[in-house]
Amino acid sequence: MAAVNGYQGNTPAETTPAATGSKQPAPPAKTVDSQSVLKRLQSELMGLMMGGDPGISAFPEEDNIFCWKGTITGSNDTVFEGIEYRLSLAFSNDYPFKPPKVKFETCCFHPNVDLYGNICLDILQDKWSSAYDVRTTLLSIQSLLGEPNISSPLNNQAAQLWSNQEEYRKMVEKLYKPLNP
Repeated sequence: MAAVNGYQGNTPAETTPAATGSKQPAPPAKTVDSQSVLKRLQSELMGLMMGGDPGISAFPEEDNIFCWKGTITGSNDTVFEGIEYRLSLAFSNDYPFKPPKVKFETCCFHPNVDLYGNICLDILQDKWSSAYDVRTTLLSIQSLLGEPNISSPLNNQAAQLWSNQEEYRKMVEKLYKPLNP
């Protein structure tokens, strides 16, 4: 199958029988995995589009379903209320058995986010489960915004300032720079 729902180039051309025009034995496991990942991601995309969870969204970047751009908006009654952050999500052929690589693209002053946008969240590392999906990942990051783990900070300055929410909000507003669409 060379194209699935308009996405191409997600499997190596030399391993797809349609690309060579000849019958071949069953494709190697990697191709089967990438096809199942492709179907899983397409299903998750439909679920996100139909779900309507407030403050989260994600879509594939152009024609590559393995690379997504997501957004989360800070929850009400937090220092991040109303602030929209853009994220990048990269999926491997091991997804959903390995977590996606998720990073903040928008500068996020947060105890569990470093200067490069890397996120310290257990479900993105050792606590990942194949039961998680893009939706639950985004909701977990949205929840982390208002409920950081200040005992394991990536950003010590943010962790130290967290107890003073008024000053913290001022710092968030000072450093926040929205990305253009």
